[in-house]
Amino acid sequence: MNIRSIILASTAVFALSSAANAATELYLINCGADNEPQAPVQQTHIDEWVKANPDYTVRVEFLPWEQCQEKTLTLAAAGTPPAAAYMGSRVLKQLSAADQILPITLTEDELKTYEPSVISTVQFDGQVWGLPRAFSTKALYWNKDLFKEAGLDMPNGPTTFDEMLTAAKAIKEKTKAAGFGMPAADMDNTFHEFLNFLYSNGGQVVDADGKVAFDSKNNVETLKFYQELAKYSQEGPVAYDRGKIEPLFKEGQVAMYTSGAWGRGKAEGVNFGVALIPAGPSGKHSTLLITDSLVVFKGTKVEEATQNLIKFLTAPERQSAFDEAGGWTPIRAGAGADALVAKDPNWKPFIDAVPTGGPEPLMQDYIAMQDAAIEGIQALISDEETPEEAAKSINDGLSALN
Repeated sequence: MNIRSIILASTAVFALSSAANAATELYLINCGADNEPQAPVQQTHIDEWVKANPDYTVRVEFLPWEQCQEKTLTLAAAGTPPAAAYMGSRVLKQLSAADQILPITLTEDELKTYEPSVISTVQFDGQVWGLPRAFSTKALYWNKDLFKEAGLDMPNGPTTFDEMLTAAKAIKEKTKAAGFGMPAADMDNTFHEFLNFLYSNGGQVVDADGKVAFDSKNNVETLKFYQELAKYSQEGPVAYDRGKIEPLFKEGQVAMYTSGAWGRGKAEGVNFGVALIPAGPSGKHSTLLITDSLVVFKGTKVEEATQNLIKFLTAPERQSAFDEAGGWTPIRAGAGADALVAKDPNWKPFIDAVPTGGPEPLMQDYIAMQDAAIEGIQALISDEETPEEAAKSINDGLSALN
C-alpha cells in the first residue's frame, strides 16, 4: 500500500470512529497571512478532511509572525492551547520541555517519505515533535558581470572556501563593489548565515549526544574563514541584516551573498548565477535547513483528531501542492522537485544541498542561544576576538544554556 493510500485509509477509519460524536471544533493558529498564495491551497485540503470527518469543523486563525508565536505560547502556558499551530520549529524543544505538545506518531513508511536531514529539524529525544510544513535552504548568489570585471575564471561560481576568498578579494580590489554581503546585525539571520558555512565545513553546534561542540577544529577553521571573508565584505557588517543586503546585490554593490530560492525574484536585472554554498577544507557543500512545522498541543481533548488532520495536510501530494503555491524548497524529493529544476535550473542548488544540510540547533531558550552566537560572531568580524577565542566564548555561552 502506498503512502497516499495509507493516509486516505486512516482518514476514512477515523471518520467512521468519530461518526457518533457531535461536531467539535479544531482551532488552528497559523503564523502568516491569509492572503499568502498557499493559504487557499491549505483551505481546500482542510475542506477535504472535514468532508471526510463531518463531526469536526476546523477554524484557522492567521496571525502576523511577530504576534503568532507569542500568543500560542501564552495560550499553552495558560492551559488553553489551540489544537494545533503552524510555527517555527525552533520552539519545539521549549514546548516539549514544558510538556505542552505531543510527539507525532509516524509509521515507518510515512517516515521514509522525508529526507533524514529534513526530519532532523523536528526530531529530538528519539521523537518527532512536529511535521515540517514550510522549508527553506540557502545557496550562494554571485554576480557574473562583477566576476568578469575582476578577471575571475569561475564559470560556475566559487566552489570552495579558498575560491570564495580569492573571488571576494579580487572583486574588492579590482571593482567598486564589495566581494560579499555579510549580515551581522542583532538578528537571527546573522547566526543562520554563519551556520551555512559551518555545516559546509563539517561542523556542529550540538553533537549526537546533545552536548555543545562549538569549539571543535572544524568550527575554528570556519571562524578563520569567516573573519577573513569579513575583510572583503561591505563596510560595517553589524549594521546589516539579510534584508538590507538584497538591494546591495541588486544594485551591484556586493558581488556575492546567500539567500533562499526567493532571492531569484529579487535580483531582476542582475546577470547572476546560483551555486551551492562553497565547501570548506573539512567538509562538503551544505546548507542550513529551516522548517516551520505543524504541532499538536496537549490538553485539548481533540489530540487524536488533530494529529490525523495535520498528517492529512502534510501527506506527500498535498504538501507538494502547498510547497509549490508558497514557492518554497520542496519538503520531499521527487517529481515536484524535478519539475522545478526543469522549469528553472537555478532551483538545483537549493534542492541538491538538502541531504547534507544541517538543522537549526534545538535548545529550550533559542533566543538566548542565538544571542550568545551572534555576540561571538560580531566580536570575531570586528577583530575583537581570534577564531579560537570566539569558538570558546560561543561554546561557553551555549553550554550554559544547554
